[in-house]
Amino acid sequence: MPVTVMIVDDSKLARIVAGKALAELQPDWVRIEAGSAAQALDIVAGQTIDVALIDYNMVEMDGLQLAGRLRELFPVMPMAIITANIQDEIIAGARAISTTFVPKPVNADGLRGFVSGAALRLRAAKS
Repeated sequence: MPVTVMIVDDSKLARIVAGKALAELQPDWVRIEAGSAAQALDIVAGQTIDVALIDYNMVEMDGLQLAGRLRELFPVMPMAIITANIQDEIIAGARAISTTFVPKPVNADGLRGFVSGAALRLRAAKS
């Protein structure tokens, strides 16, 4: 069964860029896009999501808030906060909820460590 990744960003272009970078690393992983935190929560209510890539700067709920909600629902889901806004408090917030930080602009090199770790965690969880 393929791994399903949800890419959450209010910018369509950013979702496309992240999806292409992810496809370079894991072409078999299924990518689902959400344009808002509310849409992301609707998606996870209706289907299984294995991994989440979440933009920090979103309108109604920032990425850390969304990641916190998702962490409550899915305690072991690999998640990464994606942002160009590199501040210690954002990085600390991500770490506090066991979430990785990936800088924008997203590319395959920037995602490689997170994707490798996510793949290992998913394999270990299935064993």
